[in-house]
Amino acid sequence: MRVLGIDPGLTRCGVGVVEGVAGRPLTMLGVGVVRTSSDAELGDRLVAVERGIEQWLDEHSPSFVAVERVFAQHNVRTVMGTAQASAVAMLCAARRGIPVALHTPSEVKAAVTGSGRAEKAQVGAMVTRLLRLDAPPRPADAADALALAICHIWRAPAQNRLQQAVAAHRTQGAPDTPRTPRTSRTLKGPTA
Repeated sequence: MRVLGIDPGLTRCGVGVVEGVAGRPLTMLGVGVVRTSSDAELGDRLVAVERGIEQWLDEHSPSFVAVERVFAQHNVRTVMGTAQASAVAMLCAARRGIPVALHTPSEVKAAVTGSGRAEKAQVGAMVTRLLRLDAPPRPADAADALALAICHIWRAPAQNRLQQAVAAHRTQGAPDTPRTPRTSRTLKGPTA
């Protein structure tokens, strides 16, 4: 499985490609950042993010794209930029028919470090160890993109089995489950 992980952002959009299967050593095929100038117009920045992601898709031909799910922050401007870059990433993949998976930051941290509350430095250190790199990828957006790809490789098999089971359950129809009659109990307190 070859996964392009994308840590969306308007100024720095982290991208990283990891190949492998769950339970075996993984291989990093590329890592980087698509950058845009904060002085540029929003439309121009989104086009630059699109072009950057398209180049990564052309170069690496991933079978899946894993994007960080946008979560609420206090800074609305940051959330908007992240959401816009995330939408561009999903659009680029969908245009090519590449499945997209969204993973929350805590899900990625838990998959890579064992703790959903891990710090960025811990994520970078584990990505370095898991991919047998000489040093953590810089900036942190690049390491986060690799962590997203790793998370998807490790979690996709279980998620796929769950989705298949749900689909099979729906096509077969849910069996009627007998209802258990409700009984009422009277609580007896002390008698007067």
